[in-house]
Amino acid sequence: MSDRDGWLALSTEQAIDPGLPICDPHHHFWDRADSRYLLDELIEDISGGHNITETVFIECSSMYRADGPELSRPVGETEFVQGIAAMSASGGYGNTRIAAGIVGYADLSVGEAVEEVLEQHISASRNRFRGVRNSSCWDADKSIRSYKNPIKGLLSDPKFREGFGALDRLGLSFDAWLYHPQIDELIDLAQAYPGVTIILDHIAGPLGIGQYKGKREEVFKHWKIGMDELAECPNVVIKLGGFGMPIGGFDWHKQNTPPSSKDIADAMAPYYMHCIERFGVDRCMFESNFPVDKVSSSYTVLWNSFKRITEDFSDRDKAALFRDTAVGTYRL
Repeated sequence: MSDRDGWLALSTEQAIDPGLPICDPHHHFWDRADSRYLLDELIEDISGGHNITETVFIECSSMYRADGPELSRPVGETEFVQGIAAMSASGGYGNTRIAAGIVGYADLSVGEAVEEVLEQHISASRNRFRGVRNSSCWDADKSIRSYKNPIKGLLSDPKFREGFGALDRLGLSFDAWLYHPQIDELIDLAQAYPGVTIILDHIAGPLGIGQYKGKREEVFKHWKIGMDELAECPNVVIKLGGFGMPIGGFDWHKQNTPPSSKDIADAMAPYYMHCIERFGVDRCMFESNFPVDKVSSSYTVLWNSFKRITEDFSDRDKAALFRDTAVGTYRL
């Protein structure tokens, strides 16, 4: 057991409403020198009592091809996850359809040339490949890390948009990962490409570190304004999750003991309820973001927190938030 697993074991809970079907639309796989998260690790996490029926893999720069054209190397990640998904589909690893959907990476900023790469992804996983994610996380505060180090204003870049058009032609979706000051950029993109389904990861990453530390109320107000405007774009769907990452500034990972599901629910509820109110349950889905969010809580505790927030919701609304929206959006 790792130190982190030992710490997580200090806060254990029984799964709330264990029969509720759940599609987890956001998790990763990788095998790195300092960290391993593959099929066995995910199965161990989801075995805590919740009814996980399907999952969706989201790109994380894992298992790129070692050679061949630079633009095509990320196709190796889709090939890698397709293999894991095939293992799961054998039925020998439980009833959950692991990686029933795959979201890969392709550099849209190369323009029209990306279409060939997208077709390679589709060929590598014709039954599961659903779209791509290009991180556009950027902030003037250099202490705030940015996944893949995108340029400022990536979503507005003419070459990026040229590549983005290929998603429309091929019927692929786009996972957006950005920080809350960048919501306006996504609004403009969504309005320019109404035919592309855009899934916003981690509710637009409200920041609580660096220059935003100690400004939670100010950030929340700014975030709400942006999300209200974004809700007017009918092609945008929201993932409710990601608060376990340190960028939120809650510092759960630094506590002597992990937060309880009630602790997490109390902190998350204002954000998630606002999204649900503005976008509706048919455009919102809960996500685990594992193993990234595992730095702050166990899988069972995290999904308990979502269920606490929605305990008074109707069965129909719960079904949408926990499974139906994800299954429909990713065409599983």
